[in-house]
Amino acid sequence: MTFPNYKELDRFLNVNEIDKEIWILEKSLFDKKLANNSIKPHIITHTKHRLAQLKYKKSIFLKEKI
Repeated sequence: MTFPNYKELDRFLNVNEIDKEIWILEKSLFDKKLANNSIKPHIITHTKHRLAQLKYKKSIFLKEKI
């Protein structure tokens, strides 16, 4: 499994869509850590990487609005 590509984030057209995706990923990450049922560490790493990409993309959207 490879890290998610930044180019895949081009499908998000506004900040609301990015916020929804961030919320979904953070919730799934929290649920996985809470369950702690033989979680594969690479999945947590990939999820955190995707969250960082989304937050960066969101900051770019917000800077463009100013």
